[in-house]
Amino acid sequence: MKIVSLLPSATEIVFALGLGDQLEGVSFECNWPPEARTKPIISGTALPMDALTTPDAIDSAVRSALAASEPIYTLDRERIAAIQPDLILAQDLCRVCAVPSGAVSDALDVI
Repeated sequence: MKIVSLLPSATEIVFALGLGDQLEGVSFECNWPPEARTKPIISGTALPMDALTTPDAIDSAVRSALAASEPIYTLDRERIAAIQPDLILAQDLCRVCAVPSGAVSDALDVI
């Protein structure tokens, strides 16, 4: 099975279940366990993090992006298409916390 995890907690669970060898891609935030850092990064931030040096600046950038209906995360559709995952672990509770499920659904169109 080919698994892609877009959530750090889900990545930890995948490894805890002994399925780390089936994990084919992770988010830029997935850094635990250390083996997760060796996996291809599938998602990242669309925000200019170099310029966002304070919590207030980050909050302002997120609010502005959301108000303009701009994404705050990127998703590497080409890499997802190349992986052809059987399972993508994502969430649908918060558009700010991780890649929104709608973006994941759109990416599935390329598979």
